Amino acid sequence: MTIQEAILQPAASENTSQIRRAGVDLQGVMTVLGKHLYSTPMVALRELAQNAHDSIVRRRLEQPQWTEAARIEVRGDPDSHSIRIIDTGAGLTEDEIHLYLATVGVGYTRALRQSGHEDSGLIGMFGLGFLSAFVLAKRVSVRTTSYQTPEQGFCYVSSNAEQYSVTPIAARPVGTEVILELQDEFRALASAARLHGVLGRYCALLREPVYINDEPEALNPEPPPWRMENSVALHPLLARKRDLEFAARFEHDFTPLCCLPVRPDSSSDARGLLWVQDGGTYGTSDNRNLSVFLRGMLLDDDARDLLPSWAGFVGGVIESDRLTPTASREDLQRDAHYAAIQHALSESLIEGLAHVAEHQPEAWRRILARHNEALLGAALCDERLFTLLLDSVRIPSSQGDLLARELTTRGAAHVILDDDSGFETMLFRAMGIAVALGNRYAVLPFLRRWTQAKGLRLVELGTEQGNRQLFRLDQLAADDHAWLTEHLADGEKLVAARFNPEALPLVVVPDREAELKQRLEQDENDKRMSTAALRLARQFTAKIDGEHLSRLYLNLDNPAVQSLLHARRQHNPHTAHAARLLKSFKIIIAGQGQGKGKPQLHQALLDLAESVQHLLLPNY
Repeated sequence: MTIQEAILQPAASENTSQIRRAGVDLQGVMTVLGKHLYSTPMVALRELAQNAHDSIVRRRLEQPQWTEAARIEVRGDPDSHSIRIIDTGAGLTEDEIHLYLATVGVGYTRALRQSGHEDSGLIGMFGLGFLSAFVLAKRVSVRTTSYQTPEQGFCYVSSNAEQYSVTPIAARPVGTEVILELQDEFRALASAARLHGVLGRYCALLREPVYINDEPEALNPEPPPWRMENSVALHPLLARKRDLEFAARFEHDFTPLCCLPVRPDSSSDARGLLWVQDGGTYGTSDNRNLSVFLRGMLLDDDARDLLPSWAGFVGGVIESDRLTPTASREDLQRDAHYAAIQHALSESLIEGLAHVAEHQPEAWRRILARHNEALLGAALCDERLFTLLLDSVRIPSSQGDLLARELTTRGAAHVILDDDSGFETMLFRAMGIAVALGNRYAVLPFLRRWTQAKGLRLVELGTEQGNRQLFRLDQLAADDHAWLTEHLADGEKLVAARFNPEALPLVVVPDREAELKQRLEQDENDKRMSTAALRLARQFTAKIDGEHLSRLYLNLDNPAVQSLLHARRQHNPHTAHAARLLKSFKIIIAGQGQGKGKPQLHQALLDLAESVQHLLLPNY
């Protein structure tokens, strides 16, 4: 029998159906809490402040005659390296200390919520919060007096959460005081500045006031704007100012430009504020930031995934009672409530931007100026956004950023898929037409949708279909075509055509479809592209002539071209030099003076000079 078989083989006398109670390795639990569950030990302060809050809510529920002002105090003592968290809540009896404080996973708050107080504002859920105190402290003491036994107090003391003592003490005011004797590495937390930094973030929206040391003002003095909407009627300008001041407390990298409300609806209970950041962005910039509060306590200050991906220029703060936290209470479970709030935030953004466009024209102009490129992409994500933006966003073009309507000429808009060729600079400048830069973020899909909505044509230069709309093809005699190819082309496919302006004799246009075919036929691309995607792409490129990566369109309406053809047919001795002139002109306007094209440009300039000299000086 192997060792494994011996382990699995039950003893003859053992009752294999006997039910046993599993043990709990509390030290192992503490290791999980301290090193794995929480992203930072500072979360312990949040958990203890949350417990204080829930104790106050419990007292209001169970002792309705209690009407005194509630209070949470957090006192740091750098000299003794200790922190005290004091509340005026319900307190604990001795039995409750044993049952709830010293039992892992059992919490009075959860029991209260399950007994019909789900909407009471209670925060706790898992019964793990108090254990987090031992992440920070080498010893934890709890002094408490319950409203049920106001004449008697008790003191709980433990150094590791595994062993503890409970001792009767003289009654204190009803409530609880938790004393943390900090471990050496956390002594700095006892300073008022550090306590403000940690709790000011976590408790900013907590409904019960939190005081640091003897400071007269709570660190959470005012409720957020959405809690005041029904009780305080403000002029719209004052309301906007109030919202912006609140947003500025949470937006650390940018100045909020305008605020957009989030209101609950039938599927989402989220309420809060979103704002547009007053900082320029690119289309792919992602500066989203969203803080999520659960019943007033910060749960996640990096919940950007709740915002739509196109909203890279948006920040926000929301609170919800329905979102479900993970055990660490630092992230959210991706459940139905999460999806509902995602949808609600997207709707709030779209409706809010439309409201700003209508009622805050100055803010809307600033939004368009700073986030034009991002909005260009956003317009493709929702029909309402497209309708809102179709006549407002600007398109990068050869003549700067223009409105889409400023790109149209004779019922068409033109877009170049790659602005490295240089041909459009000469061709369209001569024609007085602006060309959209289709390689820029979202330009091409936006213009496709825009021209369809407006009933216009979109000419995509560099494609077979687009070039056909721009150049009217014509025919040349075979011998003329062969001669012109020999004297004018540098690997391009020569195409006889007629196009505007007539003064432009020829132009080189890259064939993007042929370039795509060439890339797909390289073995390296086979390694990077899935088989199915590669098969589809090759079906598209199968009929494409991949031999020539660019085309040389020769303008048969151009006087110089007409003269060249006439001179060739008349066997004029200067014909070859005239062709050299045109070829030099082609190279210069084709933009081949960059990178690898420099030697070719240099030769073109030499040919230009020699041809002119030969034509002017026959004996040259």
